[in-house]
Amino acid sequence: EVQLVESGGGLVQPGESLRLSCAASGFTFSSYPMRWVRQAPGKGLEWVSGINSAGSSTTNAGSVEGRFTISRDNAKNTLYLQMDSLKPEDTAVYYCARGWADGPRGQGTQVTVSS
Repeated sequence: EVQLVESGGGLVQPGESLRLSCAASGFTFSSYPMRWVRQAPGKGLEWVSGINSAGSSTTNAGSVEGRFTISRDNAKNTLYLQMDSLKPEDTAVYYCARGWADGPRGQGTQVTVSS
C-alpha cells in the first residue's frame, strides 16, 4: 500500500521559512518522480514543484520559482520542500504525490503565512 506522510507545516510570518518533509513507503521510492501540490482555501489543486527519480532534475511553478526548492533523499525514502521568503498567498494545504502529474498523494500538511 502506498503511503505518503507529510510533516513540517505550521504558522509563520511573511518572509520566514519552512521545510516540509514527506515520508514514503509501500513502493520503490527511488523509481518514481515526485511532486508537491497545494490547495489554498476555496481553490483547486495547484502544482508547485517536481523532481525526477534520481533527484538530478527539478522544476517549479512560476509562483514559487526562486523561493522554493524541492529535493529528495532516496536512501531515506523522503521528499522535501524548502520554502523561503514565504508570502501570505502561499497559505495552503501542501501535499506530496507520486509522479509528475498524477498518482497518489498524502493527507497534507497545513502551511499558514500570516502576520
